[in-house]
Amino acid sequence: MAANTTNRERDAALAYFLLRVTIGTNIFIHGLSRILAGPSHFAGALVPAFQHAPLPSGFVRLFALVLPFAESIVGLLVLAGIGTRIALVAGALLILTLTFGATLNQDWESAGLQLIYAAVYAALLAFRHHNTFSVDALLNKDSFKGDRL
Repeated sequence: MAANTTNRERDAALAYFLLRVTIGTNIFIHGLSRILAGPSHFAGALVPAFQHAPLPSGFVRLFALVLPFAESIVGLLVLAGIGTRIALVAGALLILTLTFGATLNQDWESAGLQLIYAAVYAALLAFRHHNTFSVDALLNKDSFKGDRL
């Protein structure tokens, strides 16, 4: 019985790790590829896409210039499991912001896909006690003590 429990705990930790590094890689590469292509190139493509949305083009451009760096930072933190809790919350808030923009732009396909990201972030946050394979765990950081957010 104890072996089954241990295997289940290891499997849960491994599943958590695989999901965390998958979304971390996805978000990190989203940002990195946009940085390497030039953030102004991404911004130049995004502003016209939002021309009919009720957002000022200057705001859309500024957001598009910052987004690749935010994605890269959040993605790398989630990927490595550094400050996992705050990184997951930041990632979820980033997806919320993207969902807000997509719905204002009436881009329902993107908004629907962002719900998948939101669900993954929510699941990772809810099951963070399985965050065994991470930098946080290596540093033996008890990230559950003193959580306030």
